[in-house]
This record gives sequence, structure tokens and C-alpha cells, in this order.
Amino acid sequence: MKTIHKNQLAEIINLTKKIAQEKIAPQASKFDQANAFPRDALHILGESDLPALVLSESEDGFGGKRVELVAAVREIAKVCASTALVFTSHVVLLKAIDISGNDFLKKKWISDLTKFKSLGAFAVHEPDCGSNAGAISTVAVKDGRDYVVNGSKFFITSGEEANAYLVLVKTESEKGLNGMSTLLIEKNNPGLSFGQAEKKMGLKSTSSKEIFFSNCRIPEKNLIGDEGNGLEILGKSLIEWGFYGAAAISSGLAIAALEKAVRHAKERTIAGQPIGVHQGVQFLISDMVLGSETIETYLNSCASIADDKNDIAAINGFKAKLYASEKAIDVTNKAVQVLGGQGYCRENTVERLFRDARGLTLHFKTSEWLRQDIAKAVLKI
Repeated sequence: MKTIHKNQLAEIINLTKKIAQEKIAPQASKFDQANAFPRDALHILGESDLPALVLSESEDGFGGKRVELVAAVREIAKVCASTALVFTSHVVLLKAIDISGNDFLKKKWISDLTKFKSLGAFAVHEPDCGSNAGAISTVAVKDGRDYVVNGSKFFITSGEEANAYLVLVKTESEKGLNGMSTLLIEKNNPGLSFGQAEKKMGLKSTSSKEIFFSNCRIPEKNLIGDEGNGLEILGKSLIEWGFYGAAAISSGLAIAALEKAVRHAKERTIAGQPIGVHQGVQFLISDMVLGSETIETYLNSCASIADDKNDIAAINGFKAKLYASEKAIDVTNKAVQVLGGQGYCRENTVERLFRDARGLTLHFKTSEWLRQDIAKAVLKI
């Protein structure tokens, strides 16, 4: 039985906040400095069925509201952006199975993914294509009732930690963008191997690795959706859901940075006065207030409109992710400035918030690609 009543936004926020503050926050800095994967935190989130926020009611989910996903991810990101990123990457696979998976995949994976008994991830990007999914070279050739997969994916969040991956492949190269498909590939599949973990500036509790496919035989029942619909399935899972989660991570980082800067401005004294009495600090705080509030308000608006009008979910996801990730860098940077030398030290949380915020302009899709996508949609080209 689920612990959240369907479509109760306040209940979702309160539950996630309680879990985040009591269970995840105490370990976040230690895990960041040790590059430790937050598996225990994920299990706790799974105990409350939080991944089911993206599932339709027909799959025993909460109806699939983006505003609810955003609210939950924001609370997680306030204390640990790495956990929030792993969570968001995980639900992309879960949503793809929800909307396009066959009965076999739904029966095998949905329950375990919902409870975090299994961990999901998506594998789209490649060294020679970056954020341009249409330029991938990983191929899946049909051989009897199997697909034989060869190629590689890089910078995969949850890398070797995941149990299953949503993988974009070329099944009919001659058809271009219409010749791409999505497969669910399991970690223990023969022919699948991993590169070394990336040593990143931020989001250090995530495990980012390259994945190699060498004559991986994948049964045809692991095809998600129909052949040739790969980009459409990614759009309905990664873009229309994952991008909102990514934007929510930036929102949570900005709010956390503001809270810590305000507390410091009140408590830190110089010559007997709190530094918050100084105009320079007040200007920084004011800019941070506007930045964090506009991220939250704009993201909530984009998500709410997309829930009502699904045909604009993709473009709203682009806009929300771009704005939130760019603005969060400014807010977290100003938090470091308010804290001065303390904010530049590894022992202080705002240092981690700034490093993590910087990564969100690169993950999922870079800011430059998003700007192109948004402009093309407006210009209809």
C-alpha cells in the first residue's frame, strides 16, 4: 500500500522533505567527499514509493503529474543533488516502460523499479554525438529473435550501479531519425562492460561511466515501443519528464544556497555586527531571493501547464531546464560570495552546492543545444 494519497501535492512535499532532512542530509557531504554512491538513500525513497510519482494509475502509480515530480525532486536536491540526479535518471526508464513497455517488461520491472529494488538509468549520449541524439552510432542488428548491439555510450549517470538501461540504438540506419529504437539492456548481459568512473567537479556521489556493447544479444521482447520510435519514446520519457526533474534539481540547489547565505548573514559578525547589515551583502541576498523564487515559480508554471496541455510538455521542459540551470549557477555563486572564505572551503555546504549547480547546465542536454531547440520551436524550423 502506498504511503502517499494520490495527487496530494502537500503530502508529497512533506513526506519527501522529512526523508531528505532526516535520512539523506546527514550523509550528503560525507558521500560527496568520498565519491560514495547514495544507495541507502535510494532504498529509503523506494520504501515510500516515490518513483511511482511518474506512473499512470493503470500501473498503480499516482497519475503522473509533473508538478508532483518537481516538488519531490526539489526537496531531495536541497540536501543532495547527486541523489536527486540518480532519482531523476531512474524514473526516465520507469516512465518509458510505463508509456511504451510491453506486458513482459511491465511485469518484470515496474514493481522493482518503483521500490528501488532495481536501479534504472538511460544511455543516449556518445563520445562523437554529445547531446545530439540523432547522431548516435550504436547499432542493433536483428538476428532471429534477438538484437545484436554494438557501440558505446558515455557519461551515463549511475553507470555500473544500475541494473537496467534505456538505450537508444540504430535499428535501421538507412532511415535516419526514423530508424532509431529503444532497448532495455540489463547490466549482467554478456558483452556489456564499463569504463572507469569519471572524476567530476561536482555531483560526485553519482557514478558516471562509459558503457561498451560488444555483440550484446538482447531479446526482442526487450524492445520498448516499436522499431523506429526511439526518439519519440525518449521525448515522452527523458524530455517530457526527466528535464523537469533536472530543472527541479537546480531549483533545490538555489533554495538551499539562499537559506544558508541568509543564516550566515545573520550569524556571522564582524566588529560586533552581523554582516547582513552591510549593503553589499544585502544586494547579494536580494539577487539570490529573486533568482531562487523565479526559478521555482517558472518551473512550477511550466510543469503545471504541461500537465494540462501535454503537447507542449517538451518545449516547456527545454525552457524550464535551461532557465533553472543557468540561474542556479548565479544564485549558488553569490552564496559562496556571502560566506566569503568559508564558502570556498570543502567543509562548507555552499561549496558543494556551487559545484553541483555547474553540472546541471551540461547534464541531459547542454544549454547551447537547449537554446537551439527552443529557437527552432518558436521559429518553426
